[in-house]
Amino acid sequence: MKSGAIAIVPAAGIGRRFDGTVRKTFVSLNGTPLLIHTLNRLQDIEGITEIIPVLKEEDIEKWSEVIDANGLSKVKRVVPGGRERQDSVYNALKILNEEGLILIHDGVRPLFSARLVERLINEIDGFDGVVPALPIKDTVKVIDDENIVVSTEDRNKLRAVQTPQVFPLRVIKDAYNRAYADGFYATDDAALVERMGGRVKVIEGSPFNIKVTTPDDLEMVEYLIKKQNL
Repeated sequence: MKSGAIAIVPAAGIGRRFDGTVRKTFVSLNGTPLLIHTLNRLQDIEGITEIIPVLKEEDIEKWSEVIDANGLSKVKRVVPGGRERQDSVYNALKILNEEGLILIHDGVRPLFSARLVERLINEIDGFDGVVPALPIKDTVKVIDDENIVVSTEDRNKLRAVQTPQVFPLRVIKDAYNRAYADGFYATDDAALVERMGGRVKVIEGSPFNIKVTTPDDLEMVEYLIKKQNL
């Protein structure tokens, strides 16, 4: 593996499609909070030099205790989140000045692999970003405001993008600065690099790299963790 990366882990979302009584990051998975499963995986990856969780400001004190209790020595700083995911990542980027690589990973994706991280870091040379993605299996249709089909997309050219995503720090900071100057928001980090003409490489992701967005997702992830004895 090439030189290591600092991992930014946005985890300040309220989970609109999830159980509103508890934040997704606090939801228990086999007795351990969902976010801790994700942070533990990053902790164990040699190529990750530091982990920066981004949390809702009112949760930081509680989470700091949980992080310490789980021996997450790579977590040296915790950053308060913003209104949107993009705001949360930007808050973390603004405290970083050193050159190197940044890995941005959703706190609610606990089943990524060390091998995936290694591949992302090893593929960055010559590119402004590397992201994992899966081919689209279903036919994809574009609809209008009245749910009428407008067009059918060529699924061979489409990919469902995941995290982690890896970028040189100077590139992703520049992309974020330009986005904020223009008032532009996107649903993933690579889109900000793309809009300024950056070259983003796609590598094969994993169907197990599930983002916990709904209770059904949590049930699937819990099943997979038990099956893999993780």
